[in-house]
Amino acid sequence: MTLQDQQHIKQKGYALAVRYIANATEMLKKAGRDGRYFDDPKYVSSASGIAYRGVLEALDTWLELKGVKVPKNDARGKTRGKSIDFYRGHLTSLDKRLLKDLNGAYEALHLAGYYDCVLFTRTIDEGFKIANEIVEKIKPAEVA
Repeated sequence: MTLQDQQHIKQKGYALAVRYIANATEMLKKAGRDGRYFDDPKYVSSASGIAYRGVLEALDTWLELKGVKVPKNDARGKTRGKSIDFYRGHLTSLDKRLLKDLNGAYEALHLAGYYDCVLFTRTIDEGFKIANEIVEKIKPAEVA
């Protein structure tokens, strides 16, 4: 893979991941905050799911740049052959710090936020912080 190919992959993956995170951030604002808790579980769940999808897009890009064959989505947008184990398996041998970040995002956003509708702001905010850090790992050089 040429350097130009890598930059193209980074630009495309980064733009999509940033878009997911931005959409999730806007959705989370709709949840409203009351001290240490969000008000509306529907918006927290939706925002958490969208942010986690941004994490997966960033990881797909990162793995592709490392030479890992990443299964693509089908015509309906469903991912074939990927699970949290797919990411954990590859990150275990490639980047243990990124693996820890993935686990943090998975637990805060996917499990707590999306599935369990945890309304505790610290949990969700930390998940978003980790999501942003993961996305920044694929930031192209020319993006300010």
